[in-house]
Amino acid sequence: MGYVIGRKAMPRAVDRNRLRRRLRESVRASRPSIERFDIILRVRQRVRAADIVSAVAESRRLLDKLMESQS
Repeated sequence: MGYVIGRKAMPRAVDRNRLRRRLRESVRASRPSIERFDIILRVRQRVRAADIVSAVAESRRLLDKLMESQS
C-alpha cells in the first residue's frame, strides 16, 4: 500500500502525516484480504484537516468495493 499526498492537497505536513496514519490504520483491518494487490492511494483534491475522517471513510469504501469485485 502506498500513499501519495502532495502539498497542494494538504499544505501542512502535520495534516498529511495525520491522514497517512489514519489511512494505514484503516487498511490494517482489511490487510489479509488485500495482500495480493499493489495499491497506491493518491489524494488529488484539497483536503482540509477537518475532513480527514471523511477522507478515511471514503478510502475504506473504495477498499470494500475492490474486495467485492474480486469475490
